[in-house]
Amino acid sequence: MKKKILLIDDREDNIISMESILEPEGYELVKANSGRQALRILLNEFDFALILMDVEMPNLNGFETASLIYEREKLKHIPIVFITAHNYGDENMYKGYRTGAVDYLYKPVNPELLKAKVSVFIDLYTKTRQLVAHEQNLIAINKSLENEIKERNLSEEKVKELNKQLLENVDNLENVNRNLDRFAFMSSHDLQEPLRKIRTFSDLLYSKYKDALDDDAVRYISRIQNSAERMQGLIIDILEFSTVAYDENAFENTDMNVLLKDVVAEFESSIAEKNAKIDIGPLPALNVKPGLMRPLFSNLIENALKYTKAATAPKIKIYVEKAAAEPLQKHPPTVNSNKKYCKIFVEDNGIGFDQKYAEQIFEMFVRLHGRSEYEGTGIGLALCKQIVEKHHGFISALSKANIGSTFIVSLPIK
Repeated sequence: MKKKILLIDDREDNIISMESILEPEGYELVKANSGRQALRILLNEFDFALILMDVEMPNLNGFETASLIYEREKLKHIPIVFITAHNYGDENMYKGYRTGAVDYLYKPVNPELLKAKVSVFIDLYTKTRQLVAHEQNLIAINKSLENEIKERNLSEEKVKELNKQLLENVDNLENVNRNLDRFAFMSSHDLQEPLRKIRTFSDLLYSKYKDALDDDAVRYISRIQNSAERMQGLIIDILEFSTVAYDENAFENTDMNVLLKDVVAEFESSIAEKNAKIDIGPLPALNVKPGLMRPLFSNLIENALKYTKAATAPKIKIYVEKAAAEPLQKHPPTVNSNKKYCKIFVEDNGIGFDQKYAEQIFEMFVRLHGRSEYEGTGIGLALCKQIVEKHHGFISALSKANIGSTFIVSLPIK
């Protein structure tokens, strides 16, 4: 199928110019001579791979049109590239990016540059659609297999054949997940460079002109800096999450006492500032990947120091229990009854949470508290879960609101 591109410009000659450049490339071009006409088109059509839009238009300019487009959930996936004849300066450039734009092109448009940039976004759109379609297809196949198993009393040969297909589907799903992880890693990595520029130039702008700017301008710059800092934290967390899937380090017999002391040392300033007390051990030596164990316990300790009650000094207790029984988890994915598990408890006296959220908190981007109350990206506990499962173990939580929480890390004993 031809990839659809929406061209928005109030001047017919500009649209004709872009048509002449892009039409030979085989794209399906839909034209709108105003922001309002574009919005009418988007009421019925959602399958655009890209929007090329002029900034300066009467009645409804490009920035306003972009904001209205991204108010609709079905349109948020469409990248917008602004085309302008003016250099608006950094503040207006940031305004465009805040409305959702992914890039700018300047008039007169360089044909080769336009074709190159459009090609990149079309390629990204195509690969994303393929991944989504592939995953949906695999999910549908698995669902079909499950229903078939429930509805029929299959012969032994039929069961063997279905198991074989199921294993193939699992392999395919793992490949899809690896591709999605790789895509997240590459996207996050590529986002760091423009983000560094935003932080650098906003810092320069503030340090050089803060005395000449009024209070509103200083406040706007501060918002840019804070947003960029949060975005960088999110990118770093996504990169760390994606990296776990590709960790090739070998398991080592590791003294957990030494490892945890190193982790706690990183929080020396926070511990002193909050007058916190951390009681550790004694802990055994375990066969683990030290490079993954550090971010695991770093996230758990950081949460215990972060989610504290007002006027209450944090108390964190880390202790161990060896057990032959399965871990404290309602429905562990796999339990080997012949394996013994070492349970490491991380207990705090913080704000806690309702136990009904005990499984939900380990999902990506889940936050039980607003960013205005506690900073964070919602990735930390998802990362902990991925690390523990990488060690063929389990993680769970017990908590009561306003009492505290206990996180249980269950690791196999070699």
